[in-house]
Amino acid sequence: MKKILIGSYILIIIVVIFGIGKSGIFDSKNEKAIAAGEKVYINNCLVCHGETGKGEGSNSGTAINNQHFLSAVSDKDLYNYVKYGREGTAMPAYGPRLQEKDLNNLTAFMRNWQTKEIDFDVPKTISGDPERGLKKYNLYCLNCHGEAGAGKLKMGTVLSNPQYLQYTTDKQMWIGIAYGREETRMGPSLKGLEGARQLSKKDITDIISYLRTVKPKNEKINDYLTP
Repeated sequence: MKKILIGSYILIIIVVIFGIGKSGIFDSKNEKAIAAGEKVYINNCLVCHGETGKGEGSNSGTAINNQHFLSAVSDKDLYNYVKYGREGTAMPAYGPRLQEKDLNNLTAFMRNWQTKEIDFDVPKTISGDPERGLKKYNLYCLNCHGEAGAGKLKMGTVLSNPQYLQYTTDKQMWIGIAYGREETRMGPSLKGLEGARQLSKKDITDIISYLRTVKPKNEKINDYLTP
């Protein structure tokens, strides 16, 4: 009888916890963070990244309200992209400009754009041939992203940026090249997907291995980097 009562109490506790979770009580703090983050976004980001975050601002910012992008990055990644910016581009480091709570609230606001979670098929090991990657890069990527990943205004983002290379993993780079960014100039490149380029998994891996060897140039580029 005692065991039955204990089991009943445990069941009641589980039901109560589940009910509270469904009630949205624990979401109130996050809702406040999202609302506060929206204000930070409007004041600092809208002019470049646009009202909807799809890169439609008056200045040429990249699309960050993008399901492929949001599915590939963590909240910590979003935080770092804002805090440290992109040296040599129009994306400043907001760490010195915003308080810690503002950075966290902005991260919550951007994460709230995510409406689905995409499962990407990515090789477990990403280690290729940089020399072969250079040839593939020059053939398929240079027209938009410039020589040695220097970027081209309103064409392709900077891939040789030190902050990009530091805060973007090989896996995230692989996803960006293979699957692209929906509703942007960056279409999918992986063979079998509906992209103009049909690269093999090895091609993409080699390109990433090449990009890891690139040294950033010093010239100022008035463009943003989509991580």
